[in-house]
Amino acid sequence: MFTGIITDIGTIKAVEQRGDLRVTIATGNPTGTIAIGASVACSGVCLTVVSRAGNDFCVDVSGETQSCTAAGQWTQGRRLNLERALKVGDELGGHIVTGHVDAVGKVTAVEAAGDSTRIAIQVPGEIAPFVAPKGSICLDGVSLTVNSVTDNGEGAEFTINIIPHTAQWTTFDTVRPGDELNIEIDVLARYLARMQGATIGR
Repeated sequence: MFTGIITDIGTIKAVEQRGDLRVTIATGNPTGTIAIGASVACSGVCLTVVSRAGNDFCVDVSGETQSCTAAGQWTQGRRLNLERALKVGDELGGHIVTGHVDAVGKVTAVEAAGDSTRIAIQVPGEIAPFVAPKGSICLDGVSLTVNSVTDNGEGAEFTINIIPHTAQWTTFDTVRPGDELNIEIDVLARYLARMQGATIGR
C-alpha cells in the first residue's frame, strides 16, 4: 500500500532480459534500509526488490506488467517516481494507492497556469467513469487532484495542476504532449462502482 507521495526519483541504470525483465534502478540515497522482498512503487507500479547494492536496487518486471504500463517505461535512462511501502502509523499525505495500474493515459496538452503547470490527459472509456472533478487519481505514482473532466468519443479528457514543488520532486518537470502515464483510479471509486453494479443486478 502507498500514498502517492514521492520520496525519490530513480533512474533505470540497466535492463536485462531474462525470463522476466531484470531492471536495475539507481537512486539518490543508499538502499541499505530497503529489505530484499520489500515493495517499492516505481512510477505507480508496485514491484518487489530482489537485490540491492549501494544506491541501486533491482526489480523483476513480468511481461504482463510490461504490457499494462506506459510505453518506454522500462528502458535504460528512464526516470521513475519512487515510493516506499506505507508503514502503519505513517502520515497519509496523498490517498490510498495500491500500485496496480488500471490504464495508460496520454498527455494531450501542457500549459502554464500561474506558477503551476496544467496538464490534460486522455483516458480510455473503461476508466472514464472513475475519474471525477475534485477526486483523487494516481499518475505515474503521484497522488493528484482532478480539476475537470470532459467526456468524449474516446473516453474522457481530464486536467490536473502540477505545482512547482511537485514538479521539482517528481518526473512531471519534463512531461510533454504525447507522453504516456500510468493511471490508477481511486480505490474508493472502484469499490463504489462494484457495489452499485451488484445492487443493480439483484
